[in-house]
Amino acid sequence: MSDQTTFLNACRELLGETYVLTAAPDMAPFLTDWRDRFTGSALAVLRPASVEQVAGVLRACSQWAIPVVPQGGNTGLVLGSIPDASGTAVVLSLARLNSIRQVDAVNRTITVDAGCILQTIQEAAAAAGCLFPLSLAAEGSCTIGGNLATNAGGTAVLRYGNTRELCLGLEVVTPQGEVWSGLRGLRKDNTGYDLRDLYIGAEGTLGVITGAVMKLYPQPKASITALAAMASPAHALRLLGLMQDHCGASLTAFELMSTYCLRLVAEQFPQLPRPFAQAHGQYVLLELSSSQSEAHAIELLEASIGAALEQALIQDAVVASSVAQSEGLWQLREHIPLAQAQAGKNIKHDISLPISVIADFIALTDVALEAAFPGCQLVCFGHLGDGNLHYNVAPPLGMTDTIFLANQDAINRIVHDQVHASGGSISAEHGIGALKKADLARYKSPLELQLMRAVKQALDPQNIMNPGKIL
Repeated sequence: MSDQTTFLNACRELLGETYVLTAAPDMAPFLTDWRDRFTGSALAVLRPASVEQVAGVLRACSQWAIPVVPQGGNTGLVLGSIPDASGTAVVLSLARLNSIRQVDAVNRTITVDAGCILQTIQEAAAAAGCLFPLSLAAEGSCTIGGNLATNAGGTAVLRYGNTRELCLGLEVVTPQGEVWSGLRGLRKDNTGYDLRDLYIGAEGTLGVITGAVMKLYPQPKASITALAAMASPAHALRLLGLMQDHCGASLTAFELMSTYCLRLVAEQFPQLPRPFAQAHGQYVLLELSSSQSEAHAIELLEASIGAALEQALIQDAVVASSVAQSEGLWQLREHIPLAQAQAGKNIKHDISLPISVIADFIALTDVALEAAFPGCQLVCFGHLGDGNLHYNVAPPLGMTDTIFLANQDAINRIVHDQVHASGGSISAEHGIGALKKADLARYKSPLELQLMRAVKQALDPQNIMNPGKIL
Protein backbone atom coordinates (compact mmCIF):
# COMPACT_ATOMS: atom_id res chain seq x y z
CA MET A 1 0.00 0.00 0.00
CA SER A 2 1.45 3.38 -1.01
CA ASP A 3 1.98 6.25 1.42
CA GLN A 4 -0.69 8.28 -0.40
CA THR A 5 -3.24 5.48 -0.02
CA THR A 6 -2.37 5.09 3.66
CA PHE A 7 -2.71 8.85 4.12
CA LEU A 8 -6.13 8.99 2.39
CA ASN A 9 -7.39 6.07 4.47
CA ALA A 10 -6.32 7.91 7.61
CA CYS A 11 -8.22 11.00 6.40
CA ARG A 12 -11.34 8.94 5.68
CA GLU A 13 -11.22 7.51 9.18
CA LEU A 14 -10.85 11.01 10.62
CA LEU A 15 -13.38 12.93 8.48
CA GLY A 16 -15.68 10.27 7.09
CA GLU A 17 -15.79 8.96 3.53
CA THR A 18 -18.16 11.73 2.37
CA TYR A 19 -15.71 14.50 3.19
CA VAL A 20 -12.65 13.08 1.46
CA LEU A 21 -13.22 13.92 -2.22
CA THR A 22 -11.08 12.12 -4.78
CA ALA A 23 -13.35 11.84 -7.84
CA ALA A 24 -12.57 14.45 -10.50
CA PRO A 25 -16.14 15.84 -10.79
CA ASP A 26 -16.34 16.26 -6.99
CA MET A 27 -12.99 18.03 -6.77
CA ALA A 28 -13.48 20.27 -9.82
CA PRO A 29 -15.11 23.27 -8.04
CA PHE A 30 -12.13 23.49 -5.68
CA LEU A 31 -9.41 23.36 -8.34
CA THR A 32 -10.16 26.29 -10.67
CA ASP A 33 -9.54 29.88 -9.65
CA TRP A 34 -12.32 32.46 -9.46
CA ARG A 35 -11.28 34.19 -12.70
CA ASP A 36 -11.15 30.84 -14.54
CA ARG A 37 -7.52 31.24 -15.62
CA PHE A 38 -5.94 28.17 -14.09
CA THR A 39 -7.02 24.71 -13.02
CA GLY A 40 -4.78 22.75 -10.71
CA SER A 41 -4.73 19.11 -9.70
CA ALA A 42 -5.04 17.54 -6.25
CA LEU A 43 -4.63 14.23 -4.50
CA ALA A 44 -7.89 14.96 -2.66
CA VAL A 45 -10.11 17.71 -1.32
CA LEU A 46 -10.54 17.41 2.43
CA ARG A 47 -13.53 19.02 4.18
CA PRO A 48 -13.12 19.01 7.98
CA ALA A 49 -15.91 20.26 10.25
CA SER A 50 -13.99 21.11 13.41
CA VAL A 51 -10.70 22.49 14.65
CA GLU A 52 -9.84 19.03 15.97
CA GLN A 53 -10.34 17.54 12.51
CA VAL A 54 -8.15 20.24 10.94
CA ALA A 55 -5.45 19.42 13.48
CA GLY A 56 -5.77 15.71 12.69
CA VAL A 57 -5.43 16.38 8.96
CA LEU A 58 -2.32 18.52 9.52
CA ARG A 59 -0.73 15.82 11.70
CA ALA A 60 -1.35 13.29 8.93
CA CYS A 61 0.01 15.68 6.28
CA SER A 62 3.11 16.23 8.39
CA GLN A 63 3.59 12.49 8.95
CA TRP A 64 3.36 11.62 5.26
CA ALA A 65 4.84 14.91 3.94
CA ILE A 66 1.70 15.77 1.96
CA PRO A 67 1.46 19.40 0.80
CA VAL A 68 -1.61 21.34 1.99
CA VAL A 69 -3.43 24.15 0.17
CA PRO A 70 -5.88 25.88 2.57
CA GLN A 71 -9.00 27.25 0.89
CA GLY A 72 -11.89 29.43 2.04
CA GLY A 73 -14.42 30.73 -0.47
CA ASN A 74 -11.95 30.43 -3.39
CA THR A 75 -12.53 34.04 -4.41
CA GLY A 76 -8.84 35.02 -4.47
CA LEU A 77 -7.28 36.70 -7.49
CA VAL A 78 -3.63 35.54 -7.34
CA LEU A 79 -3.97 31.73 -7.39
CA GLY A 80 -3.25 31.59 -3.66
CA SER A 81 -5.81 28.90 -2.83
CA ILE A 82 -5.39 26.70 -5.92
CA PRO A 83 -2.98 23.72 -6.02
CA ASP A 84 -0.39 23.39 -8.77
CA ALA A 85 -0.63 20.84 -11.59
CA SER A 86 1.43 18.12 -9.88
CA GLY A 87 -1.51 16.45 -8.14
CA THR A 88 0.52 15.80 -4.98
CA ALA A 89 -1.22 18.30 -2.68
CA VAL A 90 -4.53 18.17 -0.85
CA VAL A 91 -6.94 21.10 -0.81
CA LEU A 92 -8.09 21.77 2.75
CA SER A 93 -11.50 23.43 2.47
CA LEU A 94 -12.58 25.33 5.58
CA ALA A 95 -16.13 25.83 4.31
CA ARG A 96 -17.69 23.53 6.94
CA LEU A 97 -16.13 25.49 9.81
CA ASN A 98 -18.83 28.14 9.59
CA SER A 99 -20.16 28.86 13.09
CA ILE A 100 -20.58 32.20 14.82
CA ARG A 101 -19.06 31.21 18.16
CA GLN A 102 -19.87 34.30 20.22
CA VAL A 103 -21.07 37.87 19.89
CA ASP A 104 -19.96 40.07 22.79
CA ALA A 105 -21.76 43.38 22.32
CA VAL A 106 -20.20 44.85 25.49
CA ASN A 107 -16.62 44.05 24.41
CA ARG A 108 -17.67 44.83 20.83
CA THR A 109 -16.23 41.61 19.46
CA ILE A 110 -17.45 38.65 17.44
CA THR A 111 -15.70 35.27 17.55
CA VAL A 112 -16.14 33.20 14.41
CA ASP A 113 -14.97 30.10 12.59
CA ALA A 114 -12.64 30.72 9.65
CA GLY A 115 -15.17 29.34 7.17
CA CYS A 116 -17.85 31.90 8.02
CA ILE A 117 -19.06 33.83 4.99
CA LEU A 118 -18.27 37.53 5.40
CA GLN A 119 -21.89 38.55 4.83
CA THR A 120 -23.02 36.14 7.56
CA ILE A 121 -20.71 37.90 10.02
CA GLN A 122 -22.04 41.30 8.97
CA GLU A 123 -25.61 40.07 9.56
CA ALA A 124 -24.77 38.53 12.95
CA ALA A 125 -23.19 41.80 14.04
CA ALA A 126 -26.22 43.78 12.84
CA ALA A 127 -28.57 41.47 14.76
CA ALA A 128 -26.66 42.43 17.92
CA GLY A 129 -26.98 46.13 17.11
CA CYS A 130 -23.36 46.42 15.98
CA LEU A 131 -21.42 46.96 12.77
CA PHE A 132 -18.76 44.70 11.28
CA PRO A 133 -17.33 47.12 8.70
CA LEU A 134 -15.33 44.86 6.38
CA SER A 135 -17.10 45.05 3.02
CA LEU A 136 -16.02 43.92 -0.45
CA ALA A 137 -17.57 42.74 -3.68
CA ALA A 138 -17.25 39.02 -2.88
CA GLU A 139 -18.76 39.30 0.62
CA GLY A 140 -21.56 36.88 -0.25
CA SER A 141 -19.08 34.06 -0.91
CA CYS A 142 -15.65 34.90 0.56
CA THR A 143 -14.80 33.66 4.06
CA ILE A 144 -13.24 35.48 6.98
CA GLY A 145 -10.34 33.00 7.04
CA GLY A 146 -9.48 33.93 3.48
CA ASN A 147 -9.94 37.63 4.26
CA LEU A 148 -7.44 37.27 7.10
CA ALA A 149 -5.02 35.14 5.09
CA THR A 150 -4.84 37.86 2.43
CA ASN A 151 -5.37 40.85 4.76
CA ALA A 152 -8.29 41.98 2.60
CA GLY A 153 -9.14 45.67 2.43
CA GLY A 154 -12.47 46.59 0.87
CA THR A 155 -14.37 49.84 0.69
CA ALA A 156 -14.26 50.97 4.35
CA VAL A 157 -10.49 50.87 4.96
CA LEU A 158 -10.36 54.67 5.08
CA ARG A 159 -12.39 54.66 8.31
CA TYR A 160 -11.88 51.20 9.82
CA GLY A 161 -8.66 49.77 8.39
CA ASN A 162 -7.72 46.48 6.70
CA THR A 163 -8.73 43.08 8.03
CA ARG A 164 -5.54 43.04 10.12
CA GLU A 165 -6.74 46.11 12.00
CA LEU A 166 -10.14 44.53 12.59
CA CYS A 167 -8.69 41.37 14.15
CA LEU A 168 -7.96 41.04 17.89
CA GLY A 169 -7.09 37.36 18.07
CA LEU A 170 -6.64 34.15 16.09
CA GLU A 171 -6.85 30.41 16.43
CA VAL A 172 -4.32 28.65 14.21
CA VAL A 173 -3.39 25.03 13.50
CA THR A 174 0.34 24.69 12.90
CA PRO A 175 1.86 22.53 10.13
CA GLN A 176 2.61 19.94 12.83
CA GLY A 177 -1.06 19.73 13.83
CA GLU A 178 -0.88 21.69 17.08
CA VAL A 179 -3.57 24.25 17.94
CA TRP A 180 -2.57 27.74 19.06
CA SER A 181 -5.51 29.57 20.60
CA GLY A 182 -5.12 33.33 20.77
CA LEU A 183 -8.85 34.11 20.91
CA ARG A 184 -8.62 36.54 23.81
CA GLY A 185 -10.34 39.59 22.37
CA LEU A 186 -7.86 41.99 23.97
CA ARG A 187 -7.07 45.40 22.54
CA LYS A 188 -3.83 45.55 24.53
CA ASP A 189 -1.57 42.52 24.97
CA ASN A 190 2.11 43.44 24.95
CA THR A 191 3.56 40.07 25.94
CA GLY A 192 6.16 39.39 23.31
CA TYR A 193 6.01 38.74 19.58
CA ASP A 194 2.58 39.27 18.05
CA LEU A 195 1.99 35.85 16.54
CA ARG A 196 -1.35 36.98 15.17
CA ASP A 197 0.34 39.33 12.74
CA LEU A 198 2.56 36.54 11.40
CA TYR A 199 -0.45 34.58 10.16
CA ILE A 200 -2.55 37.49 8.86
CA GLY A 201 -1.55 38.08 5.25
CA ALA A 202 0.57 34.91 5.11
CA GLU A 203 -1.81 33.26 2.58
CA GLY A 204 -1.81 29.91 4.38
CA THR A 205 1.95 29.42 4.04
CA LEU A 206 2.64 29.27 7.80
CA GLY A 207 -0.42 27.53 9.23
CA VAL A 208 -4.21 27.25 8.96
CA ILE A 209 -6.40 29.95 10.51
CA THR A 210 -9.44 28.21 12.01
CA GLY A 211 -10.99 30.97 14.15
CA ALA A 212 -10.80 34.68 14.85
CA VAL A 213 -11.97 37.40 17.21
CA MET A 214 -12.97 40.44 15.18
CA LYS A 215 -13.79 44.00 16.28
CA LEU A 216 -17.31 45.37 16.16
CA TYR A 217 -18.36 49.02 16.06
CA PRO A 218 -21.51 51.00 16.83
CA GLN A 219 -24.02 51.10 14.01
CA PRO A 220 -23.99 54.58 12.46
CA LYS A 221 -27.19 56.55 12.89
CA ALA A 222 -27.08 57.49 9.22
CA SER A 223 -25.04 56.97 6.05
CA ILE A 224 -25.14 59.36 3.11
CA THR A 225 -23.74 58.57 -0.35
CA ALA A 226 -22.76 60.96 -3.11
CA LEU A 227 -21.16 60.75 -6.53
CA ALA A 228 -18.95 63.69 -7.54
CA ALA A 229 -17.62 64.39 -11.03
CA MET A 230 -14.31 66.14 -11.71
CA ALA A 231 -11.68 66.70 -14.37
CA SER A 232 -8.72 64.65 -13.15
CA PRO A 233 -7.20 62.46 -10.41
CA ALA A 234 -5.39 65.55 -9.12
CA HIS A 235 -8.78 67.18 -8.47
CA ALA A 236 -9.89 63.99 -6.71
CA LEU A 237 -6.91 64.16 -4.37
CA ARG A 238 -7.67 67.76 -3.50
CA LEU A 239 -11.29 66.77 -2.87
CA LEU A 240 -10.10 64.01 -0.53
CA GLY A 241 -8.14 66.53 1.52
CA LEU A 242 -11.13 68.87 1.69
CA MET A 243 -13.50 66.08 2.75
CA GLN A 244 -11.11 64.88 5.45
CA ASP A 245 -10.72 68.42 6.78
CA HIS A 246 -14.48 69.01 6.84
CA CYS A 247 -15.72 65.56 7.88
CA GLY A 248 -12.91 63.86 9.80
CA ALA A 249 -13.70 60.26 10.75
CA SER A 250 -17.23 60.57 9.34
CA LEU A 251 -15.74 60.02 5.86
CA THR A 252 -15.95 56.23 5.54
CA ALA A 253 -15.46 55.66 1.80
CA PHE A 254 -13.77 57.53 -1.04
CA GLU A 255 -13.71 55.54 -4.28
CA LEU A 256 -12.10 56.78 -7.51
CA MET A 257 -13.48 55.71 -10.90
CA SER A 258 -12.30 56.83 -14.33
CA THR A 259 -14.71 57.82 -17.08
CA TYR A 260 -13.82 54.63 -18.96
CA CYS A 261 -14.91 52.57 -15.93
CA LEU A 262 -18.41 54.03 -15.91
CA ARG A 263 -18.67 53.78 -19.69
CA LEU A 264 -17.79 50.10 -19.45
CA VAL A 265 -20.44 49.57 -16.74
CA ALA A 266 -23.04 51.43 -18.84
CA GLU A 267 -22.28 49.22 -21.85
CA GLN A 268 -22.46 45.94 -19.95
CA PHE A 269 -25.21 46.84 -17.48
CA PRO A 270 -27.51 49.40 -19.16
CA GLN A 271 -30.14 48.93 -16.42
CA LEU A 272 -27.94 50.68 -13.85
CA PRO A 273 -28.36 54.43 -13.22
CA ARG A 274 -26.55 57.10 -15.23
CA PRO A 275 -26.32 60.00 -12.78
CA PHE A 276 -24.83 62.60 -15.16
CA ALA A 277 -26.01 63.73 -18.57
CA GLN A 278 -22.46 64.27 -19.82
CA ALA A 279 -19.19 62.46 -19.25
CA HIS A 280 -16.47 63.78 -16.95
CA GLY A 281 -12.81 62.81 -16.61
CA GLN A 282 -13.05 61.18 -13.19
CA TYR A 283 -15.63 60.33 -10.56
CA VAL A 284 -15.50 59.84 -6.80
CA LEU A 285 -18.06 57.80 -4.88
CA LEU A 286 -17.97 58.96 -1.28
CA GLU A 287 -19.87 58.00 1.83
CA LEU A 288 -20.34 59.74 5.16
CA SER A 289 -21.50 57.98 8.31
CA SER A 290 -22.81 59.94 11.29
CA SER A 291 -23.08 58.82 14.89
CA GLN A 292 -25.49 61.72 15.54
CA SER A 293 -28.31 61.91 13.00
CA GLU A 294 -29.22 61.84 9.33
CA ALA A 295 -29.68 65.61 9.41
CA HIS A 296 -26.13 66.01 10.71
CA ALA A 297 -24.73 63.79 7.95
CA ILE A 298 -26.65 65.66 5.24
CA GLU A 299 -25.56 69.03 6.59
CA LEU A 300 -21.92 67.91 6.70
CA LEU A 301 -22.02 66.50 3.17
CA GLU A 302 -23.84 69.44 1.61
CA ALA A 303 -21.42 71.91 3.18
CA SER A 304 -18.45 69.92 1.90
CA ILE A 305 -19.88 69.57 -1.61
CA GLY A 306 -20.64 73.30 -1.64
CA ALA A 307 -17.06 74.13 -0.68
CA ALA A 308 -15.72 71.79 -3.36
CA LEU A 309 -17.88 73.49 -6.02
CA GLU A 310 -16.75 76.94 -4.88
CA GLN A 311 -13.11 75.88 -5.15
CA ALA A 312 -13.74 74.31 -8.61
CA LEU A 313 -12.56 70.90 -7.36
CA ILE A 314 -15.65 69.22 -8.76
CA GLN A 315 -17.83 69.90 -11.78
CA ASP A 316 -21.05 68.25 -10.62
CA ALA A 317 -22.40 66.05 -7.83
CA VAL A 318 -25.36 63.82 -7.07
CA VAL A 319 -26.40 63.11 -3.47
CA ALA A 320 -28.50 59.99 -2.84
CA SER A 321 -31.85 60.87 -1.24
CA SER A 322 -32.89 57.32 -0.43
CA VAL A 323 -31.46 53.92 0.39
CA ALA A 324 -32.36 52.74 -3.12
CA GLN A 325 -30.47 55.64 -4.73
CA SER A 326 -27.46 54.99 -2.49
CA GLU A 327 -27.46 51.32 -3.49
CA GLY A 328 -27.70 52.36 -7.14
CA LEU A 329 -24.61 54.54 -6.85
CA TRP A 330 -22.67 51.79 -5.09
CA GLN A 331 -23.69 49.33 -7.81
CA LEU A 332 -21.84 51.48 -10.33
CA ARG A 333 -18.63 50.94 -8.37
CA GLU A 334 -19.25 47.29 -7.55
CA HIS A 335 -20.08 46.35 -11.15
CA ILE A 336 -16.76 47.55 -12.57
CA PRO A 337 -15.01 44.15 -12.11
CA LEU A 338 -18.10 42.36 -13.47
CA ALA A 339 -18.21 44.67 -16.50
CA GLN A 340 -14.52 43.99 -17.14
CA ALA A 341 -15.09 40.25 -17.02
CA GLN A 342 -18.01 40.44 -19.45
CA ALA A 343 -16.16 42.74 -21.84
CA GLY A 344 -13.19 40.39 -22.21
CA LYS A 345 -9.74 39.67 -20.88
CA ASN A 346 -7.77 42.25 -18.97
CA ILE A 347 -4.51 42.38 -17.05
CA LYS A 348 -5.12 43.36 -13.43
CA HIS A 349 -2.89 45.24 -11.02
CA ASP A 350 -3.78 45.61 -7.35
CA ILE A 351 -1.33 48.27 -6.23
CA SER A 352 -0.77 50.61 -3.31
CA LEU A 353 0.83 54.05 -3.47
CA PRO A 354 1.45 57.04 -1.22
CA ILE A 355 -1.74 59.02 -1.71
CA SER A 356 0.18 62.16 -2.61
CA VAL A 357 1.76 60.59 -5.74
CA ILE A 358 -1.30 58.86 -7.20
CA ALA A 359 -2.15 61.54 -9.78
CA ASP A 360 1.44 61.61 -11.06
CA PHE A 361 1.57 57.80 -11.13
CA ILE A 362 -1.59 57.57 -13.24
CA ALA A 363 -0.38 60.22 -15.69
CA LEU A 364 3.08 58.70 -16.13
CA THR A 365 1.91 55.10 -16.39
CA ASP A 366 -0.92 55.93 -18.79
CA VAL A 367 1.62 57.56 -21.13
CA ALA A 368 4.11 54.68 -20.84
CA LEU A 369 1.48 52.04 -21.63
CA GLU A 370 0.05 54.00 -24.55
CA ALA A 371 3.55 54.34 -26.02
CA ALA A 372 4.22 50.60 -25.68
CA PHE A 373 0.73 49.34 -26.57
CA PRO A 374 -1.10 52.02 -28.59
CA GLY A 375 -4.85 51.96 -28.07
CA CYS A 376 -4.78 49.93 -24.85
CA GLN A 377 -7.70 50.77 -22.57
CA LEU A 378 -7.06 51.63 -18.94
CA VAL A 379 -9.58 50.63 -16.29
CA CYS A 380 -8.41 52.60 -13.26
CA PHE A 381 -10.50 52.61 -10.08
CA GLY A 382 -10.04 51.93 -6.41
CA HIS A 383 -9.91 53.00 -2.81
CA LEU A 384 -8.31 56.42 -3.21
CA GLY A 385 -8.66 57.23 0.48
CA ASP A 386 -6.14 54.54 1.44
CA GLY A 387 -3.94 54.66 -1.68
CA ASN A 388 -5.13 51.38 -3.21
CA LEU A 389 -5.68 51.42 -6.99
CA HIS A 390 -6.97 48.67 -9.25
CA TYR A 391 -5.01 49.73 -12.32
CA ASN A 392 -6.15 47.32 -15.01
CA VAL A 393 -5.33 47.17 -18.70
CA ALA A 394 -7.70 46.01 -21.44
CA PRO A 395 -6.56 45.27 -25.01
CA PRO A 396 -6.77 47.75 -27.88
CA LEU A 397 -9.83 47.34 -30.06
CA GLY A 398 -9.27 44.51 -32.54
CA MET A 399 -6.45 42.79 -30.64
CA THR A 400 -7.15 39.17 -29.80
CA ASP A 401 -7.03 38.01 -26.18
CA THR A 402 -4.25 35.56 -27.07
CA ILE A 403 -1.95 38.27 -28.43
CA PHE A 404 -2.84 40.64 -25.62
CA LEU A 405 -2.16 38.12 -22.83
CA ALA A 406 1.15 37.17 -24.47
CA ASN A 407 2.26 40.70 -23.51
CA GLN A 408 1.26 40.34 -19.87
CA ASP A 409 4.83 40.26 -18.52
CA ALA A 410 5.78 43.40 -20.45
CA ILE A 411 2.66 45.24 -19.25
CA ASN A 412 3.24 44.13 -15.66
CA ARG A 413 6.84 45.32 -15.86
CA ILE A 414 5.80 48.83 -16.99
CA VAL A 415 3.19 49.14 -14.25
CA HIS A 416 5.19 47.57 -11.43
CA ASP A 417 8.40 49.44 -12.27
CA GLN A 418 6.47 52.69 -11.98
CA VAL A 419 4.87 51.52 -8.72
CA HIS A 420 8.30 50.70 -7.32
CA ALA A 421 9.75 54.02 -8.47
CA SER A 422 6.83 55.78 -6.76
CA GLY A 423 7.48 54.08 -3.42
CA GLY A 424 4.46 51.81 -3.68
CA SER A 425 3.58 48.12 -3.36
CA ILE A 426 2.74 45.66 -6.15
CA SER A 427 0.06 44.07 -3.96
CA ALA A 428 -2.32 46.13 -1.86
CA GLU A 429 -5.01 43.67 -0.79
CA HIS A 430 -5.07 40.59 -3.03
CA GLY A 431 -1.79 39.03 -1.89
CA ILE A 432 1.06 37.42 -3.82
CA GLY A 433 -0.05 33.79 -4.24
CA ALA A 434 1.54 32.06 -7.21
CA LEU A 435 0.72 34.81 -9.69
CA LYS A 436 3.03 37.53 -8.34
CA LYS A 437 5.79 35.38 -6.87
CA ALA A 438 8.39 36.37 -9.49
CA ASP A 439 7.44 40.03 -9.12
CA LEU A 440 7.89 39.86 -5.36
CA ALA A 441 11.41 38.50 -5.83
CA ARG A 442 12.16 41.39 -8.18
CA TYR A 443 10.91 44.24 -5.99
CA LYS A 444 11.54 43.06 -2.41
CA SER A 445 14.99 43.66 -1.00
CA PRO A 446 17.26 40.62 -0.47
CA LEU A 447 17.14 41.18 3.28
CA GLU A 448 13.34 41.24 3.35
CA LEU A 449 13.21 37.98 1.40
CA GLN A 450 15.85 36.43 3.67
CA LEU A 451 13.84 37.32 6.78
CA MET A 452 10.63 35.97 5.24
CA ARG A 453 12.34 32.68 4.34
CA ALA A 454 13.68 32.43 7.90
CA VAL A 455 10.14 32.71 9.30
CA LYS A 456 8.87 30.13 6.82
CA GLN A 457 11.67 27.69 7.68
CA ALA A 458 11.11 28.11 11.41
CA LEU A 459 7.35 27.49 11.32
CA ASP A 460 7.07 25.10 8.36
CA PRO A 461 10.40 23.26 8.01
CA GLN A 462 8.84 20.55 5.82
CA ASN A 463 7.43 23.19 3.44
CA ILE A 464 4.04 21.51 3.33
CA MET A 465 1.95 24.66 3.82
CA ASN A 466 0.79 26.06 0.49
CA PRO A 467 4.15 25.43 -1.20
CA GLY A 468 4.96 27.58 -4.23
CA LYS A 469 3.04 30.56 -2.91
CA ILE A 470 4.68 33.89 -1.99
CA LEU A 471 8.22 32.43 -1.79
